[in-house]
Amino acid sequence: MRPLTEEETRLVFEKLSKYIGENVKCLLDRPEGIYSFRLQKERIFYASERMIKLAATIARENLISFGTCIGKFTKTRKFRLNITALEFLAPYAKYKVWLKPNAEQQFLYGNHILKSGLSRISDNTEQYQGVIIYSMNDLPLGFGVAAKCSADIRVADPMAIVVFHQADTGEYLRNEDFLA
Repeated sequence: MRPLTEEETRLVFEKLSKYIGENVKCLLDRPEGIYSFRLQKERIFYASERMIKLAATIARENLISFGTCIGKFTKTRKFRLNITALEFLAPYAKYKVWLKPNAEQQFLYGNHILKSGLSRISDNTEQYQGVIIYSMNDLPLGFGVAAKCSADIRVADPMAIVVFHQADTGEYLRNEDFLA
């Protein structure tokens, strides 16, 4: 377990700011205390300073996990968010998409979102902007990337893809062995 380098920090913050904008600072300075990101075996963990100090007492080779794994670095050194980050991204989401009840299951199976399944979208959503996906009951289901801007979505074909799938809560069942 070690602190992130400047390059790693930049990559993590760029990815997080794609979904929550300038609210990234809200993740670090929380009312419960100071939180930070640490790297352990190419995975980025988000934990309180207290938890990090406790984890530091365990030998590095014996430490499997601590805090919440929010993502990992790929072999090409790109940062990829895990679905486990949804709990922290959802309260600070800048752009949101709400699904119709019949489209929720399709999204939770890992499919992209079509315009026919879209109920609402935040105004001024830009193309390729990170969005948090919600059910009609405001329950966060996952996150994705807007395929079109919100103005283009209004005139798009009902079978057009409007949000590219990135991660969904169904991954807890599909990939439970790999979500560490």
